[in-house]
Amino acid sequence: MTYTKSRAYLEQSKQYLAGGVASTLRAAMLPTPLFAESGNGPYIRDVDGREYIDYLLGYGPLILGHAHPSLIGAMDTAVRGGATYGLQHAGEVDLARTLCEILPCAERVALSGSGTEAVMLALRLARAHTGKRKVVRFHGHYHGWSDAIFTSFPSVDMKASSSLTAAQDAVVPGTGGQSANSLDDIILLPWNDPEILEQTLRARHHEIAAVISEPIMCNSGCIHPKPGYLEQMRAWTRELGIVMILDEVITGFRLGLGGAHGLFGIDPDLVTVGKAMGGGIAISAVAGRAAIMQLIERGTVSHLGTLNGNTVATAAALATIGALAADHGAAYVRMNRITDQLTDGIADLMKSHGLPGVVNREGPVFNMMFTREDKVESFEAFNKRDGALYSRFAALMLEEGVLLRPNGLWYVSAAHREQEATKTLQAADRVMGRLISQGGLGGEER
Repeated sequence: MTYTKSRAYLEQSKQYLAGGVASTLRAAMLPTPLFAESGNGPYIRDVDGREYIDYLLGYGPLILGHAHPSLIGAMDTAVRGGATYGLQHAGEVDLARTLCEILPCAERVALSGSGTEAVMLALRLARAHTGKRKVVRFHGHYHGWSDAIFTSFPSVDMKASSSLTAAQDAVVPGTGGQSANSLDDIILLPWNDPEILEQTLRARHHEIAAVISEPIMCNSGCIHPKPGYLEQMRAWTRELGIVMILDEVITGFRLGLGGAHGLFGIDPDLVTVGKAMGGGIAISAVAGRAAIMQLIERGTVSHLGTLNGNTVATAAALATIGALAADHGAAYVRMNRITDQLTDGIADLMKSHGLPGVVNREGPVFNMMFTREDKVESFEAFNKRDGALYSRFAALMLEEGVLLRPNGLWYVSAAHREQEATKTLQAADRVMGRLISQGGLGGEER
């Protein structure tokens, strides 16, 4: 396949848009960054007229699929009354109330525009609340691309970050141009190692404002916390006067209305949510304890953003949450059933083709990787995957009419059905056969 129009659009775009794409992640798609024309349900159509089953889902937000009717209707009503006011409106109150009702840790919320902004606010709240500066974060976790938290990140679609190498305990900037001292307050630790975490917290609690963690390491292998790990993190941070932040920008609303912290029964001080909350429209939030969130009300922490809580974003979030909650959460039952079909089928296909690999999954999100590791339960094990082989797999799946992110992370939406999963597995069967003919599992990506 030539992707003639996508290639032509890219060359035209490069004359005006830096790099030809609006996010550097998209530049890594093989054989070329795809230009979309439209989307509907679980399908997306490119400018060459080809239709694909979409598991990229806008890098996660499209939990209802493309052009969901209730989302379109809510946004149409909102925009006809004015897209943004710079004033308060009922939609903000309705959404804030809804979040406080469904997120177990939420006593107050603050609305923002992206996951990166939500993390920035959560860190400022933690520092202001504790009067301390340092933040513990973990290898392989992603918390947005602001200077104060963005560290080198090994991913085939984040080239600048993955090309940077450092000792395990070094804190390396995630991009060129990042302020040289922007990460001075970061303490970078291995995740899922309770001994190192406890030692660090007890030795340095006088200077640590917060520990920020994904509840599941989604971007780096969909790795689960060890039994008791998050519970220990909660106990130690509470004992030592440290704010515990769970970054649920990916897991929030994808694993259930209460997010991962609701699923696991964890009570963090703050959570950040985004992506799936808006169903594809830019919106995020910080939620948590009133004693911390009230720093905004008192003016201790400024919370700024021209488009925060705009009518279209709040309407989209309320419509998305409503659709996910309908019929006692039937959408989650459907998504999990389709994900079962996909993950079981992919694991069987890798075995039948003699391609060693692992599929890690939680709810309707999973990470597929080619690796000789029997299990991938650590960041170290994840880095032994054959990322180049998976990139080839994703490129060949595109030829078969299946759109995947080249780093191995799959999202399933409420619009995907058994027939899309069956077609996907049939395509994967053909592609794995082609990979074997090309030499199969090669080197390791580190």
